[in-house]
Amino acid sequence: MAGNREEAPDYGQGVVITDDWPGYDLSLFMYPQHYYGDLEYVLIPHGIIVDRIERLAKDIMKDIGCCDIMVLCVLKGGYKFCADLVEHLKNISRNSDCIFMKVDFIRLKSYRNDQSMDEMQIIGGDDLWTLAGKNVLIVEIGTGRTIKALLSSIEKYKPNMIKVASLLVKRTPRSDGFRPDSHMCDQ
Repeated sequence: MAGNREEAPDYGQGVVITDDWPGYDLSLFMYPQHYYGDLEYVLIPHGIIVDRIERLAKDIMKDIGCCDIMVLCVLKGGYKFCADLVEHLKNISRNSDCIFMKVDFIRLKSYRNDQSMDEMQIIGGDDLWTLAGKNVLIVEIGTGRTIKALLSSIEKYKPNMIKVASLLVKRTPRSDGFRPDSHMCDQ
């Protein structure tokens, strides 16, 4: 009904892409000519991604309330997702003086050549000891064993709170079942 201001239900799982999902036909979209011949279908349209990121931002703000946030963006893939999420968080909190956000960037290295290493390296970021007592939001693309190792590493610095926002939740036999606090899509 038009004008209805009820909140949309929170399904808590994001957009689910089933294994047999054929995707959207390419004729429905405009895309750069240099991709012609390389693409077969569109799995998730840009508009759905934008809408879902906006919803994630709203859910995150509702969850953490009025507090300062240290955003840790996991590079390289997480950059665009993080930038869009932070922009939506800023827009939501624009009329509030109670939120200060600082963004830092880290890279995780858990492979050497094509072999998994026993220990994960965190590359970059300011001194991670500055996370002590802070509210940390980790923004990354896909969950997996690496994120569990990152959480374990960050917990050593004794932040006040750690939340994870992920673009994708992988459903593969190698997945360890980790579920982020907020995510856009089960794939």
